[in-house]
Amino acid sequence: MQETLTVIQLILAIAMIFIVLIQQSEGGMGSMGGGGSGGGMGGFMTGRATANMLTRVTAVLAALFMLSSLALAIMVDSGRTRGSILDQGAPKTTNQTQTPAMPNVPQIPSVPPSTPPKP
Repeated sequence: MQETLTVIQLILAIAMIFIVLIQQSEGGMGSMGGGGSGGGMGGFMTGRATANMLTRVTAVLAALFMLSSLALAIMVDSGRTRGSILDQGAPKTTNQTQTPAMPNVPQIPSVPPSTPPKP
């Protein structure tokens, strides 16, 4: 089920990119779909009607993309165990019974006190 929803999300993303690129920009370069002043869709719709339709299609695709993302997140979260990392406790080690070794400290040799020389 996750694979199917992932493929649907990919198709929605590609369609949304395509629809956004088709829309006529305000910069004056024209649009990819249709002529300049004749309107979009080969004269079937006016330029304003085409812009309204593409805006609505973009909004619908974006809503479907968000719903599929939410559904995927819920599906992935359903198999996870609940709880905090702090609830798990510290990892157990096998060296709990051994005492740590004492570091080697050099021994200072005991020197008998020296006697002062006699005059």
